[in-house]
Amino acid sequence: MSAFEIGERDFLLDGKPLQLVSGALHYFRVHPDLWADRIRKARLMGLNAVETYVPWNFHAPSRGEFRTTGRYDLGRFLDLVAAEGLHAIVRPGPYICAEWDGGGLPAWLFADDGGRGAAAVRCADPAFLDAIGEYFGALLPIVAKRQVTAGGPVLAVQVENEYGAYGDDPPERREAYLRALVDLLREHLDVPLFTVDQASDHHLSRGGMPGLHKMASFGSRASERLEVLRRHQPTGPLMCMEFWNGWFDSWGQHHHVAAPGTNAQDLDDLLAAGASVNSYMFHGGTNFGLTSGANDKGTYLPITTSYDYDAPLAEHGAPTPKFFAMREVIGRYREVPSESPPAAGPAPALTVPLGELVPLARVVEVLGRTGRHDRLPTHDDVRHWSGLSVYTTRIRPDDRAITFGEVRDRAIAFVDGAPAGTLSRTLGERTLPLPPVDGELTLLVEDQGRVNYGPRIGEAKGLIGPARTASREVTDWSVTPLELEGADGLLTPAVREAFAADRRTSSDIDGSDSGPVAGPVLCRAEFTSEPGADHFLRLDGWTKGLAWVNGWPLGRYWSHGPTRTMYVPGPVMRKRNELVVLELHGASSSEVSFVPEPDLGHDEE
Repeated sequence: MSAFEIGERDFLLDGKPLQLVSGALHYFRVHPDLWADRIRKARLMGLNAVETYVPWNFHAPSRGEFRTTGRYDLGRFLDLVAAEGLHAIVRPGPYICAEWDGGGLPAWLFADDGGRGAAAVRCADPAFLDAIGEYFGALLPIVAKRQVTAGGPVLAVQVENEYGAYGDDPPERREAYLRALVDLLREHLDVPLFTVDQASDHHLSRGGMPGLHKMASFGSRASERLEVLRRHQPTGPLMCMEFWNGWFDSWGQHHHVAAPGTNAQDLDDLLAAGASVNSYMFHGGTNFGLTSGANDKGTYLPITTSYDYDAPLAEHGAPTPKFFAMREVIGRYREVPSESPPAAGPAPALTVPLGELVPLARVVEVLGRTGRHDRLPTHDDVRHWSGLSVYTTRIRPDDRAITFGEVRDRAIAFVDGAPAGTLSRTLGERTLPLPPVDGELTLLVEDQGRVNYGPRIGEAKGLIGPARTASREVTDWSVTPLELEGADGLLTPAVREAFAADRRTSSDIDGSDSGPVAGPVLCRAEFTSEPGADHFLRLDGWTKGLAWVNGWPLGRYWSHGPTRTMYVPGPVMRKRNELVVLELHGASSSEVSFVPEPDLGHDEE
């Protein structure tokens, strides 16, 4: 048993000063069989603590459910931190941002609140607090038994996240919300609680309350930012809880990089000032499946699958020059292990022809249940929280065009099965020209990630009404939400049966084994490779879609870039493997390749 306290000038562990040198490592962005490896490398860089967010919606995809096994096993992750001799910091939200889908807030939360949307969250709304109580009631016992006061690694827990940047509630209402969260946390925890806000007077003055220790987030100008923090935290240790040593990527933008030397100097400035630090990120990992979020500050920008973050430990767990530059700085202030992690060798290289093809239209009925509606429903109306859905309606010769209130976030249109155009939220496209026919309009609608920061948190996905043509409002719709994240990956038994019944090969379609492939289409192949080895899937010539290896959801790919490869964790790989790709548009060839190293795309230089 130990005691961790916030002293007059220092953090105190059993009464002795402790300068925390921590790194962010999100268990939910790393294959669970690789947790121990990443935690060990945190120790080898000289860190004495690991920090993680906890995404509410990851554990609770539906209300009343709370997943705690396999990749959801936070308890096991914290036990591995302890086994490596490190401390832990836990940040459970309920809102986390983190470039994660919805900032961690479950989509069902907004559908269940009577339509009040974002106005009902991140405040002392009784329904919101009731839902948080359920969440904390399931989560916090896992953390509580691993507190430092119970012999575990957890030193401290965060309350909310960058709350000073959110909303315009008056101070008394903001404090009421934070106080309610503290009360819920204190039902389970006795370790110190803290808040984190960006290092500005505006944010720090709005994001905390008396009795909660304030920390800051920033990536440069450490002395200046620490002075700002000290104005708002007159006593106690100073800590940069998010030292931004890199940045995330958005589709269609460049890959962000930060100079290792600059990062190292900024870290040196922090540690020399006696401040504690948590590098965000130490290891970024991957937004597997449909978990990536989006930002919307006037333009909707979804986050890439790779969350490499230009961190000291790369997406696939390899130490980078930044790892060693920061390790050298840390060694000036505390003892660093003499052992260094080895460099990563090249991954297996091979070409895989995805010769088995099934048009998506042939399996829609086994991927989801169709509902009929007398108005245009959103994804949230049909309780579809992420991914793709199929909307259909009848059009008339005099309709000429159809326009929607909004498209969230992308739609591929077909008229009687023939391609008819694409609508994009990012590009501001919401009107589709129509041919003068009496026929069926189908839209394959993609939720590209729920907004994780700002006032658009909690908005519904899908097609947003009204839907109008030149002559009428279109109210008769059928919607089929597609289930893409089952326990078996995409190829559930029902899909496999449909796949076997309607299987075609690329040569059946175009007379060759490597010619162009028309989407939307499911493509499948079996291949042999090195079991247990990391792989990097490259889809040059493919346009946009999702991929799975042996049922593990690799995530989204998009020719829009910047990311050019998809990380396949070694524990997923066997000697004989199954690759499935859902291509939404088309590919120049049915072949894909596995390449020796990752390619995260072009940077600003």
